[in-house]
Amino acid sequence: MKKGFTLIELLVVIAIIGSLSALFLPNFMAARERARDSQRKSDLRQIQKALELYKQDQASASFPASVACDSATCFPYTGGQWLNVTTNSIYMNFVPRDPNRTVNNRYYFYSNPGDLTYVLCACLENKADPDGIAGNCNTSYTCTSGKSYIVIQP
Repeated sequence: MKKGFTLIELLVVIAIIGSLSALFLPNFMAARERARDSQRKSDLRQIQKALELYKQDQASASFPASVACDSATCFPYTGGQWLNVTTNSIYMNFVPRDPNRTVNNRYYFYSNPGDLTYVLCACLENKADPDGIAGNCNTSYTCTSGKSYIVIQP
């Protein structure tokens, strides 16, 4: 007599594994969304610190007037670094982009309504994020989730 598994036993095991993976997959995907949102918030804080360094190096304290943040020319950008070419001060070694580049292959939103103010914004994926606010960063920078994270100075 040969020992082995019957077809029914194999199907039952496959069904159990399939239902367990169906239960855990959404939780895993939500964890990845939260991790990317955490990275976005961290990136905005790093950019905020670099903007403060930039302001301190200016003769009259001010932030950059405008930047094209949908391309590799986000901020005064040279070869991956944000630097002041006259003083050779490096503000950021690498200008960060949105971590989910498959959906949003762009840099973060930046606007300067005045010399001493600025607005930084990133779209969040997790709709339940307590730090997010409802709405888009701008009419040209829309968030698919409808939630954004904004840093305003001052």
